[in-house]
Amino acid sequence: MPSIFGVPVDAAYHLVSGFTSILTPLLGGVAAVAAIIAVTVAVRLLLMPLSFRAFRGQAAAARLAPQLQALRKRYARQPERLQREMAALYKREGTSMFASITPFLLQWPLLSVMYLLFRSAQVGGKPNTLLAHDLLGVPLGSHWLAGAGPVSGQGLVFLGVFALLAGLVWLSVRLSQLMTAQVAAVPAPARSPARGAAKAKAGAGAASATMAQPAQVPGGVLVKVLPYLTVVIAAFAPLAAGIYLLVSTGWSLVERRFWRSGRVPGWMGGSSG
Repeated sequence: MPSIFGVPVDAAYHLVSGFTSILTPLLGGVAAVAAIIAVTVAVRLLLMPLSFRAFRGQAAAARLAPQLQALRKRYARQPERLQREMAALYKREGTSMFASITPFLLQWPLLSVMYLLFRSAQVGGKPNTLLAHDLLGVPLGSHWLAGAGPVSGQGLVFLGVFALLAGLVWLSVRLSQLMTAQVAAVPAPARSPARGAAKAKAGAGAASATMAQPAQVPGGVLVKVLPYLTVVIAAFAPLAAGIYLLVSTGWSLVERRFWRSGRVPGWMGGSSG
């Protein structure tokens, strides 16, 4: 385990272990799983403002994409002018090219600590006792391709986690496509009332169409396939880490759905307009 994460992982270990001890009289053998879920949800709640700010940045990027594309085409042979024009556009819109990236980078250390905790056999030089607990008889420290094998009863528990995880990833990708399509369909501010009405009507029609058809996601197949790497990571990690990834991915889906509802407060990263 990298030394930079040693202290926070140790602290997280004591937190989850404490929850496990509290829940054991009520939940028995599944107390550790419940503790993993509870702590993961608590961490994601703490990080929600950053998640919503990242979504806000993604929405701004989708809204500005046509204008940025036009600038790149217009100033293709003038890179310095292109940079100035792009910077001016971002400034006018009150955003930046890093608006969707920075919040995710700020979340990374804490999420990494949680993932390392649930995949580390030792914490602070001692055995990670959390991994000695089980789910449906499968130790949380076991791996899908080890032990009884991938097609055993133990393997079926793993396959159930993978199936749920893949389903959540698919829903998250689909919702992200719809969110991007809705933002792209919103017309730009009109220069005249008549033109604005025409654009609004066209935008409404486009929005209706995107709800019936899959949105076109920039980046092609790679962008669509990349989120499923989470399932691949879970396949080579202990069951505890797979459960953490499942809960965290499910929470991300809840966040996207809540953002799309438009009920996010401005201080938390919601739209100010």
